[in-house]
Amino acid sequence: MSATTPPLGWNSWDCFGTTVTEDEVIANAEVMAERLLPFGWDIVVVDIQWYDPTARAHGYNDDAPLLLDEHGIHQPAPNRFPSSSDGSGFTSLAARVHDLGLRFGLHIMRGIPKIAVAQELPVKGTEWTAVDIADTSSTCPWNPDNYGLNHDHPGAQAYYDSQVATFASWGVDFIKADDMLAPYHDREIAAYAGAIRRSGRDIQLSLSPGTGLDVGRLEHLRENATMWRISDDLWDRWEDVLEQFDRLARWAPLQQPGGWADADMLPLGRIGIRAERGDPRDSRLTADEQRTLLSLWVLARSPLMMGGHLPETDDATFALLTNADVLRILTHSSGNAEVHHDGELRVWSAVGDSGERWVGAFWLGENAATIDLPARIETRTATGVDVWTGAPALLNDLTIPAHGVRLLRLAT
Repeated sequence: MSATTPPLGWNSWDCFGTTVTEDEVIANAEVMAERLLPFGWDIVVVDIQWYDPTARAHGYNDDAPLLLDEHGIHQPAPNRFPSSSDGSGFTSLAARVHDLGLRFGLHIMRGIPKIAVAQELPVKGTEWTAVDIADTSSTCPWNPDNYGLNHDHPGAQAYYDSQVATFASWGVDFIKADDMLAPYHDREIAAYAGAIRRSGRDIQLSLSPGTGLDVGRLEHLRENATMWRISDDLWDRWEDVLEQFDRLARWAPLQQPGGWADADMLPLGRIGIRAERGDPRDSRLTADEQRTLLSLWVLARSPLMMGGHLPETDDATFALLTNADVLRILTHSSGNAEVHHDGELRVWSAVGDSGERWVGAFWLGENAATIDLPARIETRTATGVDVWTGAPALLNDLTIPAHGVRLLRLAT
């Protein structure tokens, strides 16, 4: 369930919201295998509402006819995932993804479907029903599907055990469990992690949404999850990226192999096709803002989950996602921290396992700026190499574009 380096993958949410189809998942997986897998990107995640045959763009359906088995466990909607029509769940889709050399993931909401409670469905392997284990006072504020579970009742753990065992039998390698962190549901998290351990399959657990997540939860998070969100959903708006600077400054010094603070998906490339927010579009972040986002994420060692529709994503975006020198910071650095904070200037630093030092000088202002970097941080050299371009850089005369970054490898 742990990960020695931050996970890298693709998630359907930013481009398809609640409505992704099997063909679209396969299309993205095929492009990932061809263009991203050589650089370490290897997870394909089907996001929310894959069990709702009436799912629509831009929101959720009240009283949706969720597809469940006889024990209240979610099943893919065959009108969107036709390979599941024989009752085998995601088995065929997961196998297709595995054949490409990738791992398969899915999204799930905390708790048990209200439909299962209304129908008094039995909890697999027990004498109890969904009515016995549901906490009807615990609901998600933004999704109407589920009740929480009453973990004073042993049937609650039995339900999670049976749900995760089903997912494991399909070949699931990654679970994004939502409505876990805001507020912080410590017993739900521990129960879900326990179900994964009992499943007998190596499944990584990602927790969301993370709004207001306290670093004081770190020990519990590390015990139970592979990655955990530290914010609400991030979209292709500069203000969303800007808000992550302070959050990541708090979490980055705490990053270590095993579990990772997650600054959310990358709203890059072609997004909004049938998403929660906005119309079909290429990312509204400028080229400089996109480099800022990726530079901050790698310096903070956040997981990278691409949100754009890969078959329609432009070559410039792929060039960002496959810059091996940039990705090396994500996988081979330590001591990652913000080391200078002065008005619109933020400076980050990290050390590589081969002794190199990386520095990210970010300018958050509306106009470009030229700075004397050695006047702000201690350096042993007056020169560096721009990691994005490979060009040399003079540290005492460093121009940074508006909303931009100079990501540097310093000479030693």
